[in-house]
Amino acid sequence: MASSPAQTAAPIKADRSVVLDVLHAAKWEHDGTLTFRRSCAHGVCGSDAMVINGANTLACQALVEDYGNVITVEAIRGLPVIKDLVVDMEPFFAQYRSVLPFLINSGDPGYKERTQSADERERFDDTTKCILCAACTTSCPVYWGNSQYVGPAAIVNAHRFIFDSRDEATEQRLDILNQRSGVWKCRTAFNCSEACPRGIKVTQAIEDVKRAILFDRV
Repeated sequence: MASSPAQTAAPIKADRSVVLDVLHAAKWEHDGTLTFRRSCAHGVCGSDAMVINGANTLACQALVEDYGNVITVEAIRGLPVIKDLVVDMEPFFAQYRSVLPFLINSGDPGYKERTQSADERERFDDTTKCILCAACTTSCPVYWGNSQYVGPAAIVNAHRFIFDSRDEATEQRLDILNQRSGVWKCRTAFNCSEACPRGIKVTQAIEDVKRAILFDRV
């Protein structure tokens, strides 16, 4: 059963470099029941996304020196809290899966690769950087109030294949994102772009998909 996040305060020595180190110290030295996700600790796995002093970020990338003497850490918003900083990611991944985030091509390349030009690759290069941390989606005020919205991360991953010259399911994805739960829920708040730890231009990707739906400029 999901539990409500508790508020606790713990003094931690200032010789920690990133907030993830602070959380380790809090768990190992103050409260062994403190629960959070982390894996690679190098900004690649995306498992330690959380709200730090009011903003979504990865704990392993958040420098302690940037936050001052008081650091407030919360679970990312918009997803059910399981315990402390751990949320149920299944709704997020269900929305991700709904946009068909994989290459669809009925042709058999045989023993050759499916090649494309550098310009064709550049068209969607930015959106290949997504690590599915959910920082963008859970920073979105529309997502907080409407769990049916697929969210920025799902749209980013759809963009990656919509504009891939090797893919054959562009129209199918555009139809999915043209529904009430799709791109038209976006209010261009730019929270998603600011929250992305990989620097993806999330809002621009969403606008690209909107234009593709309206003007078929793929």
